[in-house]
Amino acid sequence: MTKEELLKLAKEREDELIKLTSDLIKINSENPTGSQREIIDFVKKYLEDAGIEAQEVAANEKYPCVLAKIGSDEGYSIIINGHVDVVPAGDLTKWDFDPFGGEITDTQILGRGTSDMKAGVACAIFTMKLLKESKAQLKGNIRLHIVSDEETGGEFGTKWLCEQGYAKGADACLVAEPTSNSTIEIGQKGSNELVLKAYGVSAHGSLGNYKGDNAILKLSKVLQNIGRLHNVKGKFTEDQEEALSNSKLIAQEKLNHPGIENVIDRVTANVGIIKGGNKLNMVPDYCEAKVDVRLPIGVDTEELNREIENMIKDSNVEGVEYEADWKNFGNSTPINASIVQSLKKNAEEIWRIKVLPAYQWASSDARYYRELGIPTIQYGPSNTEGIHSYNENVDIEDVLNASKIYLMTFCDLLL
Repeated sequence: MTKEELLKLAKEREDELIKLTSDLIKINSENPTGSQREIIDFVKKYLEDAGIEAQEVAANEKYPCVLAKIGSDEGYSIIINGHVDVVPAGDLTKWDFDPFGGEITDTQILGRGTSDMKAGVACAIFTMKLLKESKAQLKGNIRLHIVSDEETGGEFGTKWLCEQGYAKGADACLVAEPTSNSTIEIGQKGSNELVLKAYGVSAHGSLGNYKGDNAILKLSKVLQNIGRLHNVKGKFTEDQEEALSNSKLIAQEKLNHPGIENVIDRVTANVGIIKGGNKLNMVPDYCEAKVDVRLPIGVDTEELNREIENMIKDSNVEGVEYEADWKNFGNSTPINASIVQSLKKNAEEIWRIKVLPAYQWASSDARYYRELGIPTIQYGPSNTEGIHSYNENVDIEDVLNASKIYLMTFCDLLL
């Protein structure tokens, strides 16, 4: 079967994909408050009903994974990855519709997980089903990795699968996470934790202006200068400059804040948690702050450490230390990788717009595949404003087009 015949088949079965997405939404798979059992069983049955052998594996029985493969053992090998867990719906009174109703309107599918990322999962397994049922002769294989703990860090999902060798031998990976239709994510920053610790001297609270050494006040002087870490820049190679330029342009357009394009190639530091003191009437002798530090591609951690040390020194306080284990670094896929260029060509053909490969300011499971040297991209249907918030939805057109783009890309690389 040719690429054109497969695309025609996908168009004829669009209603099936819309219903599949809705059915996935109807299964409550909140993480960490719910269970993943029903959604995992649904995915396995869907694949098995299509004649695709599905295997369940798990590092933790609460968060199982589903693996499947179509095609031959030899030739080009592509992984398609997705997660079926969703963040909790939260306060139901703030939703305009049932978050687990899977409601279908004329233009959208509504509910928790539509964009993040059950629509992407639906596109992935629907595309595999079409290829299997069409009996297309693939010159290689497509390997499915479905995980169920991405929203709580991925320890028992993609990270574990990669550690156990399930990605071995892959030539490319497509993560069906939400992006805009005009952006292919080919790189991202690394997320790390910096802990700042201040040590003081305890005393009775009534004498706080005279006795003791307040650790909270001491640390607050350091935190006033946390913005200095933003001075540390990443280092990009010549062949990364095009994607870097695309990324800055996208950040300007999407985030609409002066100077926000610098989020791509500079360190960012957000003070997320502060803990200090034991009682109201005691001068606190200890305080700590946990800082979310995002590292751009090519950052020099020695330079970053020097900046932290100078920040503490210039705050003119004694007894402040820091801990940081820089282990999650910025990661990227070459812009000229075959999976990047193929998906870009097909997305532009379907959408009739310019599609830009770019770097992301956040992070995702894509990094685990890139750490193994596998060219990895993210591209998936979404409306970003509802992700991890209320009234999440996805446009039907986005879902249908994403599945066609996946299908056409697989055809380019495997037929």
